Amino acid sequence: MHHQDSVLTQIFNDLTHMHAPDYFVILTFIMIATLLVFWLATRRLSEEKPGWFQQILELALETVGKFLDDVIGHDGRKYMPLIGTFTILILCSNLIGSIPGFMPPTGNLIVTLSLAILSFLAYNFYGFKVHGAAYLKHFAGPVWWLAVLFVPIEIVSNLARPMSLGVRLFGNISGDHAVGGVFLNLCPPIVPIPLMLLGLFVAFVQTLVFILLSMIYIAMAVEHH
Repeated sequence: MHHQDSVLTQIFNDLTHMHAPDYFVILTFIMIATLLVFWLATRRLSEEKPGWFQQILELALETVGKFLDDVIGHDGRKYMPLIGTFTILILCSNLIGSIPGFMPPTGNLIVTLSLAILSFLAYNFYGFKVHGAAYLKHFAGPVWWLAVLFVPIEIVSNLARPMSLGVRLFGNISGDHAVGGVFLNLCPPIVPIPLMLLGLFVAFVQTLVFILLSMIYIAMAVEHH
């Protein structure tokens, strides 16, 4: 379905005389903005007098780290760079759709499937990194004589994971944004406020679902039994 480009995309296209995809411009803006914000915020870290933003960062970092410990185990925090990046990028992409005049990049299937494929490649990479060629035994089932049955099932199951991750995130975010947009156009400004709050809730929940499933896939790939 065609939709009007975000304000930022319209400005970019007017200045460059190009027609860049809306999701590409907004996603690029989010990546540059978050890198700049975190670079500026971490220049003056203090153990004695941490600022409010540092305290929020530490709380968020510890929350994600706790999830990694619970889901993956004692080595879970070494996967923080991947999961932390997913968390920041997906959450910011979800939340920017709550700003009038902006479309969420995660409301585009290309973006969500790309993130899901990255998760798929990452957990398989970690599986081979931990187990080597023995990682392929994960696809063979508990006993060797059932391998002919388990291998096709496991391959289909693993290939379905990125599709499930990507479509779930896309469907929920695009659906929520579409419903919110309809009510914002049809109703007085005060009426859509509950829907906007619901949109914020959906943004956080869908981020949590994506990173938790990615953690579970990593845990299954690197487990030793």
